[in-house]
Amino acid sequence: MVKFYALNCILFCRFSYLCPVNFDKIMTLIKSISGIRGTVGGPVADNLTPPDVVRFTTAYAQWVKQQQPSTTRCRVVVGRDARLSGEMVNALVVGTLLGCGIDVLDIGLATTPTTEMAVQMEQAQGGIIITASHNPRQWNALKLLNAQGEFLTDADGRAVLALADGAQATFAGVDELGVVEHDASFLQRHIERILALPYVDREAIARARFKVAIDCVNSVGGIALPPLLRALGVEQVVELNTEPTGEFAHNPEPLPEHLTQIAAAMREHRADVGFVVDPDVDRLAIVNEDGSMFGEEYTLVACADYVLGQRPGNTVSNLSSTSALADITRQHGHSHSASAVGEVNVVAQMKATQAVIGGEGNGGVILPELHYGRDALVGIALFLSHLARTGKRCSELRAQYPNYFISKNKIQLTEGINPDAVLDKLREQHQHLRANTADGLRLDVEDGWVHMRRSNTEPIIRIYAEQPTPERADALASEMMAKIRALMG
Repeated sequence: MVKFYALNCILFCRFSYLCPVNFDKIMTLIKSISGIRGTVGGPVADNLTPPDVVRFTTAYAQWVKQQQPSTTRCRVVVGRDARLSGEMVNALVVGTLLGCGIDVLDIGLATTPTTEMAVQMEQAQGGIIITASHNPRQWNALKLLNAQGEFLTDADGRAVLALADGAQATFAGVDELGVVEHDASFLQRHIERILALPYVDREAIARARFKVAIDCVNSVGGIALPPLLRALGVEQVVELNTEPTGEFAHNPEPLPEHLTQIAAAMREHRADVGFVVDPDVDRLAIVNEDGSMFGEEYTLVACADYVLGQRPGNTVSNLSSTSALADITRQHGHSHSASAVGEVNVVAQMKATQAVIGGEGNGGVILPELHYGRDALVGIALFLSHLARTGKRCSELRAQYPNYFISKNKIQLTEGINPDAVLDKLREQHQHLRANTADGLRLDVEDGWVHMRRSNTEPIIRIYAEQPTPERADALASEMMAKIRALMG
């Protein structure tokens, strides 16, 4: 019997726009429009097993070839985080791509944003990132990239899924097999491109003589953050969990309840700022000098405030992200817009509105001048530049931003309940409120909003509510949850 895992065990924030899952049989293998993920081992098709990895990689290889019909040889970049299963999955992915007649650039241990940039730098036809993001150690996943180094669109992801479920593929003969090349230089190239950004003020950072604490949860952040900080002129670094062993020192999702170690280290070492990344380094959490949390929702807010102070332009975040970004954007005289949840949706909206910065409220910063992907490394560089130029302490910088609180909740669905129909009825009850139905139902209320959307990975409805105080946020969420339960009978 396959056990049902809790929310933080099976949810990728990036995959919140997945295709519908059959909840009659909850499994720990989840096929989405952006890839495949699951717990390693166990029965085929129920968990992430070698045959599943091969089947899905084969489908992706077919899709890549279909996108490049005039290309004689396609090339795909492969990078991975430091998970214990990483070497095994990497060998299967690389071998399968070679067997499909695709050349492989294996960049080894690498952050998700580094792998995305490697696709761009090498003008490859695609990329596969072997990472389960913030999921626990028993999980792994294949995240799929297009030729721009960006996550697949809904249509492209569904095309890959159809290929995976279709007829058996034909593999390359011995004379058409792909070849593999290994290159570990892309992290350094990634850092060099960050340093070349006009917003990154290395001289100001060096003059500030910051003492920085970092927690890299024993994954690839441990090989990325120290050289980045040295390149930025930071000489004093307190390192926590920087060995890329894959044995996560704590729950790898960078939430306040998991960051007690770095909070204590901040006070013990009198550090000026702390940075925490998830295992694939696309999310950034910031810790104040007193050990308190800057707030993941405010990572993007602070970075956007800094960028907008130097370059005019619009911003984008998703419907479940704090209103503080919209407030700051308006203060700079520009426009903010909200997309459906999911990085691919944020990127599409950023392109449509020519946004100069955007991201998601889970600590994901997207700077188009570097690349269209969430990147904790550029977030660190922007934040340190901002902190150095203001001359403020980290907690003082946080205090200058609008204060909002988000209450995050969920309601379990029972068999036979149609969550979309429930939300439609809820919308009818609140026609006096401004509504957004791009992703579930978001209602704008006095001093905030409430966003309700069905999960595509669990039989639940998520209810997020934002207000100026925790009590008001909880009250708004509770009110809407009571109405949803009443509509569900």
